[in-house]
Amino acid sequence: MTEMNCNDSSEKSSKHVEVRITPWQQMISSCSGAVLTSFFVTPLDVVKIRLQAQNSPMKRGQCFLYCNGLMDHVCVCRNGNGSNTMRLHWYKRCLPQPFTGTLDAFVKISRQEGPASLWSGLPPTLVMAVPATVVYFTCYEQCRNKLGYSDGLQQGQWWKPMAAGVVARTWAVTMISPLEMVRTKIQSEQLSYSAVWKAVRNMVRQEGVLTLWMGLGPTLFRDVPFSALYWFGYESFKSMLQKIRGTIEINFWDNFVSGAAAGSIAGVITLPFDVIKTHRQIELGNFTNSGEKQTSSTFRLIQKLYRQQGVTSLFTGMVPRVIKVAPACAIMISSYEYFKSMFREHNLSVPKSLTI
Repeated sequence: MTEMNCNDSSEKSSKHVEVRITPWQQMISSCSGAVLTSFFVTPLDVVKIRLQAQNSPMKRGQCFLYCNGLMDHVCVCRNGNGSNTMRLHWYKRCLPQPFTGTLDAFVKISRQEGPASLWSGLPPTLVMAVPATVVYFTCYEQCRNKLGYSDGLQQGQWWKPMAAGVVARTWAVTMISPLEMVRTKIQSEQLSYSAVWKAVRNMVRQEGVLTLWMGLGPTLFRDVPFSALYWFGYESFKSMLQKIRGTIEINFWDNFVSGAAAGSIAGVITLPFDVIKTHRQIELGNFTNSGEKQTSSTFRLIQKLYRQQGVTSLFTGMVPRVIKVAPACAIMISSYEYFKSMFREHNLSVPKSLTI
């Protein structure tokens, strides 16, 4: 009887491994996870920027970074803090009254501007962030499976999640980079779509087609190492929990903790890359907005930061980065794995096993 139970258990386990979800199911899972991540993380970044604007008032036309939990976006302050214009997006509004802290900011923004203000600015950024996330996660799964990786880090398989993460992130960032430049130009100069395409055509004629990928280098400089470290960390934590639980299928909170831990570690290690990317994106936004180019390369930007503030300038903002990255990674991966598990159960119920 014991032998029979063991056989049944191993058969069920192998059956789970064999049943994979289709690319369309992967895309739906990642899309659902992206929307949930943005919904929960966006208010944190909105409050953070409002608190920063209170301490260092923004000027009209000044660029800043806005994160919806999936991507960093260059935005432009259109009116500055002194504007009394009402019913505008949060980055155009004046501060209703001084905030004493994060919780106080949540309460005052919700009461005076309405709860929806905590998510203002989200819809236009989701237009690019969701497709980029869908491409990223689907590409990662496909690459990982093509490399022959199966759940559980076995000896000699540690490099497969890293390689898949590098390929997936490179492809997703390269695909979305020109669209981010167009979005920044629309938002900063308030141009119509026809005017934007005309400006883009002129820019390509004058400076070449590669100008559409301006700022790609610093983005890859941070995102590719982060992706490699994140997927290696996540698969490692997941494999460890699978051994502890004695099963391939782990629960939602195991995925949540694994994602948060992997994201925190990868975020701390790649912090200097993040600082460089942030400065480069701000300069790129200012260049797009004013037409005055500043630092011409990533290497020169590193030299500039080192001369002005020393080595420590590359390690500033560790706590805010972890606070932002950890929950975003945790929510995204746990939601993604949850929907994948639902699709696996569905595929098990159909007569013919689905394969990728």
